[in-house]
Amino acid sequence: MSYVDGFVLPVPRNKLAAYRRMAKKGGKIWLEHGALEYRECVADDVKPGKTTSFPQAVKLKPGEVVVFSWIVYKSKADRNRANKKVMSDPRLAEFMDPKNMPFDGKRMFWGGFKPFVTM
Repeated sequence: MSYVDGFVLPVPRNKLAAYRRMAKKGGKIWLEHGALEYRECVADDVKPGKTTSFPQAVKLKPGEVVVFSWIVYKSKADRNRANKKVMSDPRLAEFMDPKNMPFDGKRMFWGGFKPFVTM
């Protein structure tokens, strides 16, 4: 059974081009190190909810947009191997410094998921 890492984060609209460049570079690196699929999606139809929502979860500020991303792996063990390689890949070093990130990493959240329905 596959394994999925999911991410939700706020990106300033005026930094979307920089985020896209970072995501394309990162996606290539993740795929090289074993990911099967890499997706980055920009919110198109998300609204604040009464209790919770994507905008509320990331404390969305004016001028920002929510990005929802996921990476698919063959298994959790493959994910762990790939992430270890990715995190030590020198090509990502420039993006690991919070000053160089085109988003606020403190408001990003993520987690690993075991699929239980796949169609």
